[in-house]
Amino acid sequence: MEEQKAPTQETPATEPATTPEAAAAPLSQEEPKTQAPGQEPLPKPIEEEKLPPVGNVLLFGKYDVSGVTLRDAGMARYIDVTPVSVPHTGGRHTSKAFGKAKMSIVERLINNMMRTEDFTGKKMKSYKAVEDAFGMVAKKTNQNPLQVFVDALQNTAPREEVTRLQYGGISVPKAVDVAPARRVDLALRHLCRATLETSHKSKKPIGECLADEIIAAAKNDINSASVAKKEEIERVAASAR
Repeated sequence: MEEQKAPTQETPATEPATTPEAAAAPLSQEEPKTQAPGQEPLPKPIEEEKLPPVGNVLLFGKYDVSGVTLRDAGMARYIDVTPVSVPHTGGRHTSKAFGKAKMSIVERLINNMMRTEDFTGKKMKSYKAVEDAFGMVAKKTNQNPLQVFVDALQNTAPREEVTRLQYGGISVPKAVDVAPARRVDLALRHLCRATLETSHKSKKPIGECLADEIIAAAKNDINSASVAKKEEIERVAASAR
């Protein structure tokens, strides 16, 4: 008789030991999705919009004013080009001496545009006209509109004007130098008055008339009404020396 063999138990195969690195690794890596033939194209990833650096304030939210330069050293003290997003101070400098020198030059332009019955007291209407004018200046010249506007101010500011001196009962005209603060005031006044006069003779909107006047004055074009007014004042002053 054959001897009966005792049943033997099969020992399970030992599993390979897992290392911490292997345990931390993902079980399966997703393969990149590929477009099958006949399917619609996959949407492209949305690119992040390029935003201006933090702390860089843009005029009207569009124009960088950090590179604006002024040639006239005297007028530079009274032309404030501090970066502001919305040029509206609410009259906080009205009770201070020479307070308007600390006001943005763009806001002073907006305030000077509030002339005649159409714009008197209508700050938002004037604000919109100046904003549209700056957009047209940037489009036509491919330059910073604030730099073009500052150049126009320097070209339309008279250096001499005539005053009246009383000698007894006689009034004698005399040529005098113009203070830098008054030069800025006169330049703004000439630009705005020339714009309003042009708008009455044309069907173009007021913003386009202002843009054309600023561009012509920045080029020192004699056809500009504001430049012609400055030349007239200086010519009369030269004859009264």
